Amino acid sequence: MKKWIWIASIVLLICLGIGINIYINALEPLNSAQKTAEEIALKETVIETVTDFSIYNGSSSYYVVKGTNKAGDPLIAWIPEKKDKNKIIVRNEKYGISKEEAVQKLYENKNPDEIITVKLGMENNIPLWEIYYRSNDDQINYYYIDFKTGEWLKDIQNL
Repeated sequence: MKKWIWIASIVLLICLGIGINIYINALEPLNSAQKTAEEIALKETVIETVTDFSIYNGSSSYYVVKGTNKAGDPLIAWIPEKKDKNKIIVRNEKYGISKEEAVQKLYENKNPDEIITVKLGMENNIPLWEIYYRSNDDQINYYYIDFKTGEWLKDIQNL
């Protein structure tokens, strides 16, 4: 009986080790992208301190880096995944609409059942908010709002 307990424990530990290894390897591309984006933001923009990072995958992929400059102003940098430093766009966060304002714009025009994610992105060189939500009929929808003006850009419905 003790022999089976030992065997089961060893198998469980091996499976746990394999699971942890898979998890760490799965996070490696994200960690690498974050490191690259932060290095570019600190080197190629006026961002001095990085506070947040995300990836936007639309028609092109962008790293979105939030941070502050020397004066402490909150900034956002949209960095193309394909290295082209001429295409980096940096905006002062206070000159765009907030995440909460973007969600409010969605509620003014749509009736979402559940908001899944709200994140910054870029389409056609326009910084935007992408809101991913479910409608009452459990359909997946995307709603895009211009970061600067708060105007509706496009929506994708009923996926």
